[in-house]
Order: sequence, then structure tokens, then C-alpha cells
Amino acid sequence: MSSEGDFVLVVTIVKKGWGDDVVKASRKAGAQGGTILFGRGTGIHENKSILGLMIEPEKEIVLTIAESDMVDIIQSSITEAVKLDEPGMGIGFVLPIEKVFGISRYFCDVQDTLQKNLKSQ
Repeated sequence: MSSEGDFVLVVTIVKKGWGDDVVKASRKAGAQGGTILFGRGTGIHENKSILGLMIEPEKEIVLTIAESDMVDIIQSSITEAVKLDEPGMGIGFVLPIEKVFGISRYFCDVQDTLQKNLKSQ
């Protein structure tokens, strides 16, 4: 368990096949990786049918844990990469995490990444 930093969970839901782009964008922004889960969508942009048969749209849900001070950079990178600001492209949101465990080597990697990102800005 860790109390060295405030962590958040960045959740991004996109069309099937776009999850890898989300992970690449978040890693480019300094995240250490992500987890892709599969699901089905039921939003307003999901009501499509062919020959009267409803199509169940497949989605990819990307979960990314990051320190809270990195979330704006990660959010911007993901939004730009998969065009989340356009209708029907997906949705993203951020949740606070109360406790994190199992990421002991994370702190060394994050400090290195943060320093690199700050130097490049």
C-alpha cells in the first residue's frame, strides 16, 4: 500500500480497436501503462441496425492508474489521440483512488518520467 502520492483512475471508453491508441497516448504523457477490458455500449450513438437487426456495439474500456498531478497531461493526450471531443468517439472520466498497492517500483519510474516531461515543456 502506498501513501507517497495521490492517485487517480483514468477511465476511457472507446470503440473496439481504439484501446491500444488510448494506452499509447497515456504512456506518451507519462503513465506507466493501462488495462484494456471489453464491453458493450448502449449510449445515444449506439442505436444502429442492419436489416432490422440491432447491432451491439463493442467497446474497449481502458483503466489507467496515475498520480493526480499527471492527470491533465494524460487526459489531453488521450483526447487528442482518439478525438474524444467529437460526438460518438467515446468518453473519459477520472476517479480518485483511496489506496494503491502492488506498485512498489512505480515510484522510481514515475519520478524519472515526471522529470523528463517537465524538461520537455
